[in-house]
Amino acid sequence: MDFLDFSYWATVSLVGAVARACARGLPEAWRLRLEAEVPDLPAGRWIWLHAVSVGELLLADGLVARLRDAGHRVHLSTGTPAGLDLLAQRLPGWDAGTELISGGAFPLDDPAGLEPFLRHAPSVFLALETELWPGLLQALEDRGIPRIIVNGRLTERSLQRGGPWLRRAASRLSLVAARDEASAEAFQRLGAPDVHLGGNLKADLPPPRPLHGGWDALREAWSTFPVVVAGNTVAGEEDLVIQAWRAARMQIPGLRLILAPRQPRRFEAVAGLMADQGLAFRRASEPWPEADGWSEVEVLLLDTLGELSAAYAEGTLALVAGGWAANGGHNPLEPVRVGVPALVGPGFTNFEDLVPPLREVGMLRVVEAPDLARALIEALASAPLRPSGQAPLPASLQGTLDRTLSLLAPYLTLRAEVPAAPATF
Repeated sequence: MDFLDFSYWATVSLVGAVARACARGLPEAWRLRLEAEVPDLPAGRWIWLHAVSVGELLLADGLVARLRDAGHRVHLSTGTPAGLDLLAQRLPGWDAGTELISGGAFPLDDPAGLEPFLRHAPSVFLALETELWPGLLQALEDRGIPRIIVNGRLTERSLQRGGPWLRRAASRLSLVAARDEASAEAFQRLGAPDVHLGGNLKADLPPPRPLHGGWDALREAWSTFPVVVAGNTVAGEEDLVIQAWRAARMQIPGLRLILAPRQPRRFEAVAGLMADQGLAFRRASEPWPEADGWSEVEVLLLDTLGELSAAYAEGTLALVAGGWAANGGHNPLEPVRVGVPALVGPGFTNFEDLVPPLREVGMLRVVEAPDLARALIEALASAPLRPSGQAPLPASLQGTLDRTLSLLAPYLTLRAEVPAAPATF
């Protein structure tokens, strides 16, 4: 262990000791990580798959199913309370009665936090997108356990902020399956030794799970009305969307709205905004009425987790937010793959690999915020009332899951045992 590694271990050990001493006063996310455990799994015969929060867990859908169907034991970890809520919802479906899939919180990256996960260590560690934990990667390397980033995403900003600890962590990766060429180049510049282009797994997800039975009444009540589905709105975008929807409603009587804020912590604030503006709305988290109970409702506030991708299919047009009041955007594939045309904002830097090919084939439009109402009216005029089914994506976006699994194949063999770890900490 050189000085760089020692400085990291000393720092996180101190942070971990302090956190455990005052755990009761810490935020919920910290307490969950301090209490993180893993089931009693056979050493060297399980895969550790880490998805930091809700978006990454949704991304894991196809990968988990393929690993399960190949007979692999998989333990998923996530690092946020919202992620754990979604994990609890998804685990029964992912496991499908096989008892191969488990899940829980991601540990603190210090010796005490990692010990339960390394006591009976996995055969391989897979992390989705950009999870570089120096302590964990060193401990896995010392035990000869492969360390892989899947759907790797690394922005220029993250690269510039990467200090010596992050660069050392990247140098310990066994493989990076990058989601796009820019990310592949960034990982190489950060010091990852083996980087390949895997493609964006968002383009190869299975169809979303069906919505619960309460939606039948909503479909019946809204069956003759066009519906705008605004997904993943961030602060400042709800008011923009509502004003554009109201302007469109003046020309398109009966126009309905389904609005899904990105962050669960903002659900109450958005509900308050709707109440202040006098909207006739219901919350998806409340009991669902029969069809008569929806007849006077103008807006559904989708304040639940994991339903947005399926809810897009209930719409006439999608507004994929995150690019009007921010510079990042959100996944435009969710609506267009079910045949719903979409409008996105100009701030789609996190999806520069997806927006251009979708725009080229006419599946979405990029619209500036001041033009949103006009674009909404124009798009609704030519869109079918409801989508007719799955729409084929451009060829350049297909086959990413197969490419990624082919890159992973050499690392997914079951190991009889994991070597005892040297004294790292």
